[in-house]
Amino acid sequence: MVCGLVFLASKVNAQSDDECLQQVSIFAEYAKVKNYDAALEPWRSARKNCPSANAAIYSYGERILRELIENSPEDQKDQHIDDLIVLYDQWVKYFPKRKGKSEIGGILGKKAQALMDYEKADPKSLYISFRDAYQKDPDSFTNPKHIYNYFKTLHDLFKQKNPDVTEELLFDVYENLSEKFVTEGENYSKRLDQLIKKEDQEIALSNVEQSNKKAFGSYINAFSVFHSNMDKIIASEASCENLIPFYERNLEENKGDLVWVKRATSRMYGKDCTDSDLFVTLVETMHQLEPSADSAYFLGYLTDQAGNSQEALKYFKEAIALEDDAYKKATILFRLGVKFKKVKSYTSARNYFLQALKNRPSLGRAYLAIADMYASSANNCGDTQFEKRAIYWLAADQARRASRVDPSVKRDADRFIRSFMGRAPSKTDIFTEGMEGKSITFKCWVGRSVTVPSLSK
Repeated sequence: MVCGLVFLASKVNAQSDDECLQQVSIFAEYAKVKNYDAALEPWRSARKNCPSANAAIYSYGERILRELIENSPEDQKDQHIDDLIVLYDQWVKYFPKRKGKSEIGGILGKKAQALMDYEKADPKSLYISFRDAYQKDPDSFTNPKHIYNYFKTLHDLFKQKNPDVTEELLFDVYENLSEKFVTEGENYSKRLDQLIKKEDQEIALSNVEQSNKKAFGSYINAFSVFHSNMDKIIASEASCENLIPFYERNLEENKGDLVWVKRATSRMYGKDCTDSDLFVTLVETMHQLEPSADSAYFLGYLTDQAGNSQEALKYFKEAIALEDDAYKKATILFRLGVKFKKVKSYTSARNYFLQALKNRPSLGRAYLAIADMYASSANNCGDTQFEKRAIYWLAADQARRASRVDPSVKRDADRFIRSFMGRAPSKTDIFTEGMEGKSITFKCWVGRSVTVPSLSK
């Protein structure tokens, strides 16, 4: 029997309450072990006779119906698909909340996804379904696939030249959903950071924490992948050639709207449209409306582009000081690291990358950047050929750290590791040089040591 189920059925008598309890308990036990055939009839009974008895009718009902859709004869599939769509509407009606929080956006997102997966709606209706799920309850509309498909269905209509989908609407929804991806990914990154900090302090994670760490990493990776996919489908519309005239047309009307100006500035910066006069105007407008960490950073960027590096550094330091949020501070510090890395000022670059990691331990890109700098310095660090190649062990170690803390960069990290280990001294080299277990200190800017691996490993 299922324990802890709460039943609110004031409109039925005690006998009906008992019957509902029995039916829900029976189908839930079967559904838990994926015996959906046995769960079917008691589930149907509970759904028909006491639809408001327990949320399990809908959470398990979704699984039961999807199983029926998957395994039923072709002539019966449509009936089960239609029933699944109805189930989502009933779910919203009877159990719109869970633990006091609305789930409407998430449930309607599932409904929209089902309409798409089973080809039950035309393109415009699909878009409206995803749009309604987002607009009715954005807080629970968090599935990265649903967020992506909301934009994709809108973009499809735009490409079909639907008169209701203007360029302004396309970019507005794109900006909203880009921020949604960032926010949701940030939420999980912050939770992952707490667990990484515990590990760094050599505090063992519990089984639950280990499971959560894996789950958080999967979510972060999913948000990163779907966000990247969304960027790809709007790439042609979001080119500098299109963005500059678009923002120029709308600047006068929106120059007092801080959100609009921030979005335009960030988009221009992200697409490397920074050589235009419009970008300068946007940055200045942004700073006038509300001086902030972002505006200070962009002013520093412009000043640096103009060749005044010392003045630019003042703006960059101001940006860091103004930002209170550790996650956002890490983003600014990472950008500065990239800036110094580009001009091969590796000591300063590493300093900023390490500061970024202090604020956001799961920022794997910072470890990869350090790894790349180490590898790039191979010819300048070490007196012998063996020592020069030994730095690749140090680089590989940084790449391993990236892979450990940030699933979104795991593919790149693993590629780096293979490349670096392939260039590091081989076991034959270690044996020939008699270097097993010895420590090598790099006296160049790296200033780190590495222990030569044992031949037995």
